[in-house]
Amino acid sequence: MNREVIIPTKIVPGGQALGELKSGKKVFLWGALPGEEVIDYDITKNKSRYLEAIATRILNNSPWRVTPKDNVYLSTSPWQIIEYSNELNLKRELVVEIFREHHIDIPTPEILTDNKDYFYRNKMEYSLYWNNETSKIELAFHERGSHRKVPIITSSIERPEIFNRARAIIDELNSRGEQARKYQSLLLRCNKNGEVSGGLYENNKPHQKFKNLTDTILGYEYSYSPNGFFQINLPVYEMALKEIKQHIITDKVLDLYAGVGTIGLSVAGGKQLTLVEVDKFAFEEMKKNCEQSIYKDESYSENKSSAELAQAKCPVAILAKSEEVLEYIEPEQTVILDPPRAGCDKKLIDKLTEIKPRTVIYLSCNPSTQARDIKLLEEVYNIKAIKVFNFFPHTPHIENLVVLERK
Repeated sequence: MNREVIIPTKIVPGGQALGELKSGKKVFLWGALPGEEVIDYDITKNKSRYLEAIATRILNNSPWRVTPKDNVYLSTSPWQIIEYSNELNLKRELVVEIFREHHIDIPTPEILTDNKDYFYRNKMEYSLYWNNETSKIELAFHERGSHRKVPIITSSIERPEIFNRARAIIDELNSRGEQARKYQSLLLRCNKNGEVSGGLYENNKPHQKFKNLTDTILGYEYSYSPNGFFQINLPVYEMALKEIKQHIITDKVLDLYAGVGTIGLSVAGGKQLTLVEVDKFAFEEMKKNCEQSIYKDESYSENKSSAELAQAKCPVAILAKSEEVLEYIEPEQTVILDPPRAGCDKKLIDKLTEIKPRTVIYLSCNPSTQARDIKLLEEVYNIKAIKVFNFFPHTPHIENLVVLERK
């Protein structure tokens, strides 16, 4: 079907190329780059003020464009069409644009990467597709913008150990004559040593617990569940942790939204550390990691009070929402923030501006909500450092680190 030709002018923070119809209606396009002529596209969402679509026919390829490695790249890593050095520059520029939208002027930040832009993910969840022609199960992803499953020919962003195990599991299911409709998905994770854990989720059955994995981060060993929260790209995560560690100069550290504790425990050695996490499964993993950390000594006991544990410099683990333990915020302290995409609760931001801890270190997977929060802290804090980390190559996802210093 022929449609009105669209020539995108820019990439927006969401990752799509932005174009416009003659009517003035905005079009957000996957699979297209600025300056290209998009002569056909499949519409996935049609709203009164904008369209979302996937480019299907293009003329005048951008000099940025490269051939994607995977047939279903749009589902998992839609920036496989962008040459990697251009991706890095684009992410730096997008952070500047996002902060400017929140009326914060920053210089173009440095972006850090280990330059391993494929085979970096240590976790992947696959769908299962039933091929009616062969009567066999195939690995699949959902097509971007729809619930339709598309079989995978290659998948190049996860560790090879994961993809190889996934194919072996599918081969075993087919050898038993299994049906795809029995299963919800296949989740697999591997550690740095290439050990793989995880398995199949069956429909209408509780998710099973899989064997825990262990990994060493900056010399500290962590245990985590394959289906729990843990960082996807450990080499680049370690780069971010090293940067964070440089900015901790106080004796007290408060790690909010702490997950399984990898930030605080890795960077606050010898400090009086308090970690706060609301998810009970992550919290249980965090407690185990605290007990295995360098802080553990013969006097450690769960029966000790928080004050006694702090005196012994054992980490204090708290199960709570970060915005509900505001009494732990102190002036001569470093506060580490690593919130979900929604950013920090307003009550927490207000408390930070009231108590004014010496340093606030804010790591975010969503620079937009991060910039919103930092604007509210601007009266009390200066931006001391800002760096981008490419945790997720060939995707629009940006991990941004901002260090705030009390004025």
